[in-house]
Amino acid sequence: MRDLNRMTREELADFIRKNGGTERQELIEESNRLRLLSYGRDVYTRGLIEFTNYCKNNCYYCGIRKDNHNAERYRLIQEQILECCQLGWQLGYRTFVLQGGEDPYFTDDRLERIVHSIRTAFPDCAITLSLGERSRESYQRLYDAGAERYLLRHETANDIHYRQLHPKEMLWDNRRRCLWDLREIGYQVGAGFMVGSPFQTPECLADDLLFLKELQPHMVGIGPFIPQKDTPFGSYSAGTLEQTILMVAMLRVMLPAVLLPATTAVGTLDPLGREKVLKAGANVVMPNLSPVDVRKKYLLYDNKICTGDEAAECRFCIQGRVERTGYTLTVDRGDHKDRRVSYAN
Repeated sequence: MRDLNRMTREELADFIRKNGGTERQELIEESNRLRLLSYGRDVYTRGLIEFTNYCKNNCYYCGIRKDNHNAERYRLIQEQILECCQLGWQLGYRTFVLQGGEDPYFTDDRLERIVHSIRTAFPDCAITLSLGERSRESYQRLYDAGAERYLLRHETANDIHYRQLHPKEMLWDNRRRCLWDLREIGYQVGAGFMVGSPFQTPECLADDLLFLKELQPHMVGIGPFIPQKDTPFGSYSAGTLEQTILMVAMLRVMLPAVLLPATTAVGTLDPLGREKVLKAGANVVMPNLSPVDVRKKYLLYDNKICTGDEAAECRFCIQGRVERTGYTLTVDRGDHKDRRVSYAN
């Protein structure tokens, strides 16, 4: 198979346009080989807590955008978040992911208290935040309070495409600045993008790969675009599982040690979507720890799966899915392999 790391933007775009062509199967086999070299057969879990669906932004693809007046809004208080963590700890999770819209209610002071309380109560666990664009000072305060990882999907690394997906006040340069700030502060950084979003071309996807090669993130979330009916893109077609698998495999080959989740979105497209992505090089799953009564309210896209399951159901369902692929769901913090030494006692 040709070396993806030596391909130009045009060559990568052509490879994507042809869906891997005759090299697709070889690509997937190489992706799995590299994943086994870096992480063996382990699949890492992150307990997801969707703690607010308020958002100040109006991204055209997102179901919790500010102007979606059909969204039923909610916020979890600190005690509820800690209850989710306690349940997750009992189920074996050693990473908690606090994810929410860009909610002005959650000031640095409030978030600092929440992060510190989790760090104090669960000192053996990793704390991941996914809270969107913030100032460098904010990121530093949350890092100092005990957060170690930050997920900020860049969505697209093509500036023209970025402007087609977001209102004019949202800038690609600022998203990029945030990711570099996070790296420089010391976070394990996660980026990511949608596959099949409106106006996306193979060249856009090539730009994503080249950007990620430059950024060298520790984790990348790649999932298909799925429309949400109450957004400007509600009538657009969804991305495909086939192309999502291609991009996961390509990224594993280009960044062999990266952590790659099998996202809920691929499971929404196909009942066996997560299993198929795991077999293409992914090695992370993110079961939901959010209270059941709020899960249906955090609808970034339509027909999201697992919104009615209890946390324990999610945990054991995903364990069965992982084991049926021949891998092992691991009770572990699941750090990037190059960062594990930092946490050794």
